[in-house]
Amino acid sequence: MATLDSLKKEFGDAISETIEFRGETTIVVTAASAKDILKHCRDELKFDYLVDISSLDNLGTEPRWEMVYELCQLGNGSNEHLRVKYSLREDEKAASVADLWETANWHEREVYDMMGIEFSDHPDMRRILMWEGYPFYPLRKDFPLAGRQSDMPDVAFTDRAPLEGGPFVTSPTSSSTVHREPRSRTFE
Repeated sequence: MATLDSLKKEFGDAISETIEFRGETTIVVTAASAKDILKHCRDELKFDYLVDISSLDNLGTEPRWEMVYELCQLGNGSNEHLRVKYSLREDEKAASVADLWETANWHEREVYDMMGIEFSDHPDMRRILMWEGYPFYPLRKDFPLAGRQSDMPDVAFTDRAPLEGGPFVTSPTSSSTVHREPRSRTFE
């Protein structure tokens, strides 16, 4: 693959692992080199579309966080896909790529909002899904599935939020996935 050869030639030791699976390429890089590699992917390798930025919580191991960037080449018609991963310690900030792809702004805000991972040099590092002042990060592995009590009665539940009987329900059935998916409940 020309992309992988170019990256290995340019960044060598900064790439610790390459994975080829089902036509997709994943590279694992150092946190220090991630922004330079992502910039090279955009500028030189023409990965013009940042599909997503996500993160993984490896609670109990160090480094705790893993950042994942999904890139795609759309402009040249190849539709080549590249995944770039790197690990971060709990006390580290990820380098913002909002200056490389405008879509990164909201992706990074979502990662911050759900996991608590901050991005250095981000133009607007504030919550995007939860309200300002919400003290927790719901996608962390140490966030209890039953929820946490809130001391913010004017904004949220003061007790655990009830899940049973909510507006979206999953119907237990042996039917196909289409019928098992959560559906909006119609109230009569």
